[in-house]
Amino acid sequence: MITPIRNERDYKRTVKRIKEIWDTKDKKLRDELDVLSTLVDLYEETHYNILPPDPIEAIKFRIEQMGLKKTDIASLLGGNNRVSEILSRKRALTVEMIRNLNKKLKIPAESLIS
Repeated sequence: MITPIRNERDYKRTVKRIKEIWDTKDKKLRDELDVLSTLVDLYEETHYNILPPDPIEAIKFRIEQMGLKKTDIASLLGGNNRVSEILSRKRALTVEMIRNLNKKLKIPAESLIS
């Protein structure tokens, strides 16, 4: 039986049930999984405040994820010196830099604005 998630105990019970039926092929259980996942998502959005990543950490993560070097993003930030200044937190990102990083590296603007 599917019930609302009203507290941490309900949340843990629901997550446990999701784990139990995660790999099921049964249509009814897949439907249950969809509903339970939605309930957990809503509970987490309300009770677990997830802050966006630090802008510099977001840039470093994307550079690593894409296998880039600092020199590869120099054109997005205004040159090699700017890259070093930005990544060492000596200079703030400008609106133009944020737009470039968002457009070219697909880093969400929300992650770049702090």
